[in-house]
Amino acid sequence: MTTNMSLFLSAITLLSVSFYALHRKLPVLTRTPRPAEPRNLSILLWHWPFGVSYSLAGDVCSIEYGIPGCLLSDNTSLFPHADVVVFHHHELRTGRSSLPLHLPRPATQRWLWLSLEPPANNGNLSRYNGMFNWTMTYWRRADVQIPYGKLVPVSPKSSNYLIPKKGSCLVSWVVSNYRPDHRRSQVYQDLRKQIPIQVYGRWPRRPLSERSLLPAIGHCHFYLAFENSIAPDYITEKLWRNAYEAGAVPVVLGPSRDDYEALVPPGSFIHVSDFNSTEELAVFLKLLATDRRRYETYFKWRQTHGIKRYTDWRERLCNICVSYHRLPAVKVYYNLDAWAKS
Repeated sequence: MTTNMSLFLSAITLLSVSFYALHRKLPVLTRTPRPAEPRNLSILLWHWPFGVSYSLAGDVCSIEYGIPGCLLSDNTSLFPHADVVVFHHHELRTGRSSLPLHLPRPATQRWLWLSLEPPANNGNLSRYNGMFNWTMTYWRRADVQIPYGKLVPVSPKSSNYLIPKKGSCLVSWVVSNYRPDHRRSQVYQDLRKQIPIQVYGRWPRRPLSERSLLPAIGHCHFYLAFENSIAPDYITEKLWRNAYEAGAVPVVLGPSRDDYEALVPPGSFIHVSDFNSTEELAVFLKLLATDRRRYETYFKWRQTHGIKRYTDWRERLCNICVSYHRLPAVKVYYNLDAWAKS
């Protein structure tokens, strides 16, 4: 039998079965079309923060951070095809970069304003009113919130945290940008009159290497996690790395206690605002250092949680894709300056 004859007979058989099925009202087998594969989201970084670039080769978000369907690029020629274009504010403020207002902007493209600085360092943002759709910063009210760090649950079986052995050091502080008018400088000057404080960094000309930083702090009972700017939700690596990772109880000066407790357990830090004076704070620190059992309660959270710090800009960018589908498709910041300072 020839090939053409075989194909003809197969077609006749299929038509007969279909006619019989229709006549008897039986179901006809059909091929269900496959659902369309989810489209990859394209995130374009218009300029690298502070001019320091990283490799975006390969599927970085999926391989490094377990976030599939998210493609990062810093190739500005891909602007017409990007779903989200990210602009880091520091480069816009300093004039090292500018918004591509000369290019036709796709109707579905979203522009995202990125800054991890406190409001005082962002300057006047009114020139950007009506330009951005989304914001990305450490603020809880941002469209994409990226804190400097967070607590992550750990299995009790894998939790074997040991509090670093303490020496004679009561309190330490690492500071390079010292300004007498800063609130933290004033609190430090008052506190040092009451208790000894070991100070490191460029300001006292006692720099610590990356290798020696955490061991030096961990040798002390407490660390002054004083922020250089007091602003809502502004809690930096001074808490996450210098205190928590080093293994010293943080004495914090920054946003309100409520802001801290939104991120970390209330019994894991000491807030300056809880005391009527630096004298009262100093007395409390001295007494707590001598009460080992009470002191160790400040580390109880380490039995159930570990620390994750965000240090790689690529991971921050990948997290845009995690939030993308829950963000409003139609949104414009017509008064970015007021939003950033409220």
